[in-house]
Amino acid sequence: MLEQKILKTIKKYELIKNGDNIVVGVSGGPDSMALLNALINIRKNSNLKFAITVAHINHMIRLEAEEETKYVQNFCIKNNIECFIKKEKVEEIAKKEKIGTEEAGRKVRYSFFDEVLKQVNANKIATAHNANDNAETVLMNIIRGSGTSGLKGIEPIRENKYIRALIECTRAEIEEYCEGQNLEPKIDKSNMENIYTRNKVRNLLIPYIKENFNPNIVTSLNRLSNLAANENDFIQKKVEESYKEVLINEMLGNKELQRKKEIIIDLKKFNKLDLVIKNRLMLYTIVRVLGTSKNIEKVHIEDLVKLCSNNIGNKYLTPNKNIKVMVNNGKVYFEQLW
Repeated sequence: MLEQKILKTIKKYELIKNGDNIVVGVSGGPDSMALLNALINIRKNSNLKFAITVAHINHMIRLEAEEETKYVQNFCIKNNIECFIKKEKVEEIAKKEKIGTEEAGRKVRYSFFDEVLKQVNANKIATAHNANDNAETVLMNIIRGSGTSGLKGIEPIRENKYIRALIECTRAEIEEYCEGQNLEPKIDKSNMENIYTRNKVRNLLIPYIKENFNPNIVTSLNRLSNLAANENDFIQKKVEESYKEVLINEMLGNKELQRKKEIIIDLKKFNKLDLVIKNRLMLYTIVRVLGTSKNIEKVHIEDLVKLCSNNIGNKYLTPNKNIKVMVNNGKVYFEQLW
């Protein structure tokens, strides 16, 4: 049943197409082992034909990590799947970069997945995020004061590259599948430690809500996530249409030629837009310049929209060290900084 559900999700969101070469991130836990096993069986029993490569990273934090690495290696040998292994001292990286262990682990994982993707000439990376992960993410975003875009949670496909075939499967369904398939996945005991925010949401908050308010909270949050994603897609189309209308010039950057990227939009046309579109368009333009929205917060966007609405002389703001936004002579300039 789980494999049929995964195949339905794959077709619904067009996650995998014939000829795809997929790197599957596998930790050895229930989620990633269910994903890998299901993809192997789907490839074998359906008309969908694609290549599978496994990428496993050992964070070198727990004593059991070495055992997990060997488990993943042996499973891949048994199923004739190429497996890439990397060991990284994540706690040392976290201290060095002055970031949390969770964030350091995520950075290391995705960097390694990209390495493997290039090495085997793959085009997609499959991660084992499931419906419970999505519900947790939506709750965490609400707690952090996220905007409506944060309600969409974990997208089934991102950048046409990162795919989540388990996103409509619950953790209970995954565990039942692992048992039925005799996978005997490894359990990361650190997931039971309520140190990190996600673990607190998973182990304390969601069970409390289930018991006292809504036993179907995971389903409810996933429904909210789907609605938010659909509405976000609609707004995004309007933003892209508005961007074309206000755009005056877009100059591509080239660091080798010492040419910075710059976008110029029409101030008058921008100010006539609805506030929701203004906010989204401001962020959209910044992302087109920088390639990311990292370190750009809601307050930065609000300040930039105010800057545009109070046009008196030459004025500019630098929401972060990588971009300068200047209003001058009826135009808004977005200039990349090095």
